[in-house]
Amino acid sequence: MRAILRLCLIACACLAPMPATAADSYPAKPVRIVVPFGPGGVADVTIRVIAQKLSERMGQQFVVENKAGAGGIAAAQAVKQAKPDGYTLFLVSNGTAVSASLFKSLPFDPVKDFAPVSTLAFFSLAIVVNSDDRIVSLQDFVAAGKSGTKFNVGTINVGSTQHLSAELFRSMTGVDATVVPFRGSPALVTALRSNEVQIAFEMLAPILPQAKAGAVKILGVAAERRAPALPDVPTVAESGVTGYAATSWNAIAAPAKVPAPIVERLNRAINQALRDPKVKEQLAAQGVAARGGTPAEMRELLERDIEKWRKVIRDARIEPQ
Repeated sequence: MRAILRLCLIACACLAPMPATAADSYPAKPVRIVVPFGPGGVADVTIRVIAQKLSERMGQQFVVENKAGAGGIAAAQAVKQAKPDGYTLFLVSNGTAVSASLFKSLPFDPVKDFAPVSTLAFFSLAIVVNSDDRIVSLQDFVAAGKSGTKFNVGTINVGSTQHLSAELFRSMTGVDATVVPFRGSPALVTALRSNEVQIAFEMLAPILPQAKAGAVKILGVAAERRAPALPDVPTVAESGVTGYAATSWNAIAAPAKVPAPIVERLNRAINQALRDPKVKEQLAAQGVAARGGTPAEMRELLERDIEKWRKVIRDARIEPQ
């Protein structure tokens, strides 16, 4: 009888429900997403659209916390030092990859200190000229530059994706050009329209209204693919600069030791959100292509961009800060 009773107890124990893990109940409270940019920019608008959809899908608020400045260092440190429980996330960008070489030293390792979750969105860079300019294609610009015409190429801040994309273009084409950085998009557009610079590299979102108004002409996009908002505008590679690609992107990461099941749960929810037609439409209106992926793909993208921009920074002789 004792043996039978013992077997019955063991069987009951096996049938009893297993205790819930943290991942099973995640998220049980609001999640904050630390963003290394100020409010109102393309990255901020993008993450707010996605955060809203995650809140709807996962039953808890995903709260955006803007922590701009110092090349994203303050935001990265806040996430690195947070408890690795999935309730503090980091908006990683290609700017994170640039920072690895733009600064002499960082208080964090962009690869080792964070657990990649998923890419979110890719932004096209537009290459533009004044609407009255005689140049009508990138081929015209490259041909004129190689024949001896000197150009000023406008971008925003030194070390920005726009600035480094222009440096990469200059080095790959051999065009005789001086890259001139400005403090922001309005100043850059003013310089372009006044012919202070003859061509400019800028994110598509702030340029689209100018192009629609006829103030500037978009000659090409710097990404690997054509921009959804400009299906008839060629990429730089399609315009004859084989191998050229410069894409700005955003992604989500967590502190390095966050449990893998939480990463998997987040990844699944993010990819579902990015497939939502309304999300795609909202982002496309900003010149943004929604595109998720696996944690491994995100890590590969980050590592590849760190090496890519390190070479551009070195070749352009940009002194690390």
